[in-house]
Amino acid sequence: MKSLAELQAIKEKMKNKVVLREGSADIRVVVGMATCGIAAGARPVLNALVEAVNESNLADKVTVSQTGCVGLCQYEPIVEVYEAGKEKVTYVKMDADKAKRVVEEHLKGGKIVADCTIAAFNA
Repeated sequence: MKSLAELQAIKEKMKNKVVLREGSADIRVVVGMATCGIAAGARPVLNALVEAVNESNLADKVTVSQTGCVGLCQYEPIVEVYEAGKEKVTYVKMDADKAKRVVEEHLKGGKIVADCTIAAFNA
């Protein structure tokens, strides 16, 4: 078993890597992490989002969390972005590079990454 000091050190080390389920941020990013999402590659997407949000110093404005099944398995991995007063944006067929684009262009720049949305795949 770890000592209390060791556990505290682990907590501090991981603190900057985790932005999950914390705060009352203006923007909430949700990654579908059910079995189908994980099998399609949602874990690297989640990790890329958390890292990019931290690197962009957006942790006070953006909360990244995970959910279960979104119900659109054929479009996994799925990322949904919720902003107060705006319509939800659903990104589909995500990967780590697309996740970084979403952080840079949408969350930081305010411009929806249209070619990654569900609308682009249904056109």
